[in-house]
Amino acid sequence: MKKQNVRTISLIVCTFTYLLVGAAVFDALESETETLRCEALQAVENMIIDKYNISEEDFKVMETVVLKSEPHKAGKQWKFTGAFYYATTVLTTIGYGHSTPSTIGGKLFTMCYAIVGIPLGLVMFQSIGERVNRLSSFVIQAVRKSLHCKRTAASEVDLICVVTTLSSLTIAGGAAAFSKFEGWSYFDSVYYCFITLTTIGFGDMVALQKDNALNTKPEYVMFALIFILFGLAIVAASLNLLVLRFVTMNTEDERRDEAQAMQALQGSVKLEGDVITANGSILSGYEGHDGQSYSGSNLSSMCSCRCACFSAKRHKRHQMKGRRSPSSHMRHLLPEVVPMQDLGFDSHSLNHALDGVDVVDTSSYPQPQLLKRNVSLLSFQYNI
Repeated sequence: MKKQNVRTISLIVCTFTYLLVGAAVFDALESETETLRCEALQAVENMIIDKYNISEEDFKVMETVVLKSEPHKAGKQWKFTGAFYYATTVLTTIGYGHSTPSTIGGKLFTMCYAIVGIPLGLVMFQSIGERVNRLSSFVIQAVRKSLHCKRTAASEVDLICVVTTLSSLTIAGGAAAFSKFEGWSYFDSVYYCFITLTTIGFGDMVALQKDNALNTKPEYVMFALIFILFGLAIVAASLNLLVLRFVTMNTEDERRDEAQAMQALQGSVKLEGDVITANGSILSGYEGHDGQSYSGSNLSSMCSCRCACFSAKRHKRHQMKGRRSPSSHMRHLLPEVVPMQDLGFDSHSLNHALDGVDVVDTSSYPQPQLLKRNVSLLSFQYNI
């Protein structure tokens, strides 16, 4: 099984295991509290109904009015400031849910706006994250050079430490500001900052939703928007170092497998549809590419003699098609050079048969070696 398939199956198993563990932990932590709160709210509801003699239908109407009027306490949500805040939550995929479009046109435009805006935002934050990592690497190198360190290059561990520190400082500073403006506890503010910057966006805690803050506190609105955009850029830098490294592993493995396959293919020879690889294994029915034909007539072209024992029909019938490869790959396909007497020829009769036959100029080659090589190649073709 390929390494990529093993990694994918392992990730699926680990993810589902993690989900099961998380469900068990949340059940243990929140289930009892949920029951108690539900009982308390039901008791208050019964008390109000009994005290003011309100029917259950009227009480449900009051509940709906209270819930629907909650977003309007922050001011007009769909004026330019509130609309810009809403567009930011759409583009960043935070999606608090504090305000939602109610018209068909607004819902349709939200879908179209998100189709274009979400990829644009992801690319922008990813690019900013890369620039932050590059800047962090430059700062680390400058500091190490000033300290006269032997190794000045910034490693991935160094960048992860820097980005983690920036993320912690961003959350800590934002939590202090939101705790002051919203009146939350510091822990709740840290929780809000984390949920926001990780784009979870539950919507249980949303900034700028009290005292008409969208219209009366422009400096606070500006701070909230800058915090979201800058914080998401820092988170993108962290993802660029941590998550994308694991995401690109499959691509690297696939490229490595392709390179190995091409390297193995270059060292193969095609013989009548069968491939003999460099390690000696045979792959039947393989179709190679860029093949070069080597026929028996080509091999015997070194010598113009036509011996009676090698007919032209047998040359054409037993053609050998091979891939052009270095001589080191072809050498193991050729048999050992055998003595002349092992071929059943008498050297005297062979020399007599060669009298009067035109032979290619072989002055540049030793005559005995050329004769032995020609006989060896012809015998190899004949045996095929």
